[in-house]
Amino acid sequence: MATFDLAVVGGGIVGLATAYQFTQRFPGRRVVVLEKDARVAEHQTGRNSGVLHSGIYYKPGSLRAVNCRAGKKAMEEFCAAEGIAHEICGKVIVAVTEADLPALERIHERGQANGVNCVLIDNARLAELEPHAAGIRAIHVPETGIVNYRQVCERLAERVRQAGGEILFHARVTTVRHYPDGVSVVSSGGERTASQLVNCGGLHSDRVAKLTGVKPGCQIVPFRGECFELKPAARKLCRNLIYPTPDPQFPFLGVHFTRMLDGSVECGPNAVLAFGREGYRFFDVNFRDLCGTLTYRGFLRMAIKHWRMGLGEMWRSLNKAAFVRALQRLVPEIRADDLETAPAGIRAQAVAPDGALVDDFLIVEGDRVVNVCNATSPAATASLQIGATVVDRLAPRFA
Repeated sequence: MATFDLAVVGGGIVGLATAYQFTQRFPGRRVVVLEKDARVAEHQTGRNSGVLHSGIYYKPGSLRAVNCRAGKKAMEEFCAAEGIAHEICGKVIVAVTEADLPALERIHERGQANGVNCVLIDNARLAELEPHAAGIRAIHVPETGIVNYRQVCERLAERVRQAGGEILFHARVTTVRHYPDGVSVVSSGGERTASQLVNCGGLHSDRVAKLTGVKPGCQIVPFRGECFELKPAARKLCRNLIYPTPDPQFPFLGVHFTRMLDGSVECGPNAVLAFGREGYRFFDVNFRDLCGTLTYRGFLRMAIKHWRMGLGEMWRSLNKAAFVRALQRLVPEIRADDLETAPAGIRAQAVAPDGALVDDFLIVEGDRVVNVCNATSPAATASLQIGATVVDRLAPRFA
């Protein structure tokens, strides 16, 4: 029955990395990637900050920590082999006040446990690295880097095609049918049959999981990350990457400064509830998505727990002066006139029914299906290793 050995839903970096790793592990086997948009990397992958994360933040032994460390190395090797521009520039995580120090020290301990090259530094060393940053102490992470993940995706897609695979665009998956010897994936781009299916649907991964007959145990809640960009005259205020000490109770890293490969500097993002899974602007409303979020008990419980932080993020979304004040905690010289609006992104955050934010990668298997149900940051950094992990789980099915 199966025309393909593997069908992958989602043409973001995790889906493409999975397809690529499958072709590397099983040369001669055929893979098809179904992407609902007109090109690869249209959503989370193509709208992120392009950071090669070190793995310093994540719980030792977690999927995020393990896959980030191995994935970063794999990504650097892939970019070097393929001639894709990238740079290991380093970053600082800054403690602005004494209250930040306990969390900063815990992050440093995690980094050491994860094998990250990181060192606690005083404000004098911070001033050498980032002369315009404010802080009493910091962690220097020299191995953090930057890369253009859209270019990575385009090259992965090219390599999949060269291995005999197919990338099918305008292919929104609507139905998945199971048969004794495979699955049939029906999409707006036609029907494809395969022996096995991998769901890397990102913002829609929970819905695709349900189409496959698997209950993911969580629901995607979309958070919009709004950003500004420093005007050219103000780029001198940030040499590389400047991050605050994050709130340990919340999985977002706070507004920060990120130098891009082209020399531009991105400031942000905040984290506000998006009114659609692809709601990149404040007034972009998808009523199906919004109703699904507002009636989900997990979201309601999360909102009750984090309402103060949520209101603060929303206020910064509506008030540029409030956003600027958040940036000034890290770089006091920043002024509103230094900023121009940059494109927003959406984070597909899985939320459990009890209101807990799923704080690790989540891979849920079913009959002939592997669902990647939560792949938030550092998924782009870790993508090649996530793909390898998924293929490891598929391997016994192709024995």
